[in-house]
Amino acid sequence: MGATTLTTDSDSEKLEARLRAEPALVYRIARRVAEERRLPPAGMTEVVARMAPAVGAAPPAAGRADLDALLLAADTPLALQWLRDARVLAVALPEMEATVDWSQEAGRKHKDVWEHTKLVVAQAPARLPLRWAALLHDMGKVRTRSFAPGGKVHFHGHAEVGARMFDEVARRFQLERPLRQEVKFLILHHLRPNQYLPSWTDSAVRRFDRELQPWLEDLLDLSRADITSRRPGRRQEALRQIDALWGRVLQLRELDARLPPLPSGLGDAIMARFALPPSRRVGELRQLCEDAIERGELEERREPEYYIDYLVRVTATHGADEA
Repeated sequence: MGATTLTTDSDSEKLEARLRAEPALVYRIARRVAEERRLPPAGMTEVVARMAPAVGAAPPAAGRADLDALLLAADTPLALQWLRDARVLAVALPEMEATVDWSQEAGRKHKDVWEHTKLVVAQAPARLPLRWAALLHDMGKVRTRSFAPGGKVHFHGHAEVGARMFDEVARRFQLERPLRQEVKFLILHHLRPNQYLPSWTDSAVRRFDRELQPWLEDLLDLSRADITSRRPGRRQEALRQIDALWGRVLQLRELDARLPPLPSGLGDAIMARFALPPSRRVGELRQLCEDAIERGELEERREPEYYIDYLVRVTATHGADEA
């Protein structure tokens, strides 16, 4: 049997020997499953399942290239399920094995975390950080599930727990620093876009945009992929909300590029009023005004004197350093 061939091979001893010598071969097989959209022969799956402990004893990072390709291939969910059926998932990614049959909602099979995860991966655009995040975004649910009266299921803090769990996964698979940073960010913040309401002020949208840079677009794509509801109209409405949020972000970026929220002469006015030279302190006082705008305490795009009056009141009440 060739190293990446999925043709029938009755020589199980030969396959076992290959897997002992090259445990990462299993990821190459899984990659072909995803690329060709077909499962290997049942006999091959049985041999791999028998050899799973030996495969798991090898460094998972050895199969990283094939695993990355698998995540970007045509039928990633089929390959992920094959890895689970072949018992490789349990030894390579026990965090995800734990999500199998882990219910998100009483009595609803499609709310199984594992089934939901595979669908999210399939719906996520084929960009590597996004697919890694889609695979791992809900693994914290296993450690955070609780039940409220009436059978309602809660997963309070699962994004934060999942982000901490990801550190170990990243070490295990030796994810490069830029990839590791983005995937952890996406896991940690994957619920944030769902909190958007049309009633958000422009300042709140700006703050959302600023806090979630530089990966906001990937985060919104992950949020779209995370919508797997089968309720009529629910998915469409949720997608419309995310699109509306992104539309407001783009509108405000365009507006602020033409006319920033604070007037251009404010820095000079601050230096004149507070007898300051050009310095970091001038920037800090400008930031006080920006923060007040975001909280809705000040209006945008007013004359410099309007913001100077605010700074005088704040520094008089709290003292310059404390303010």
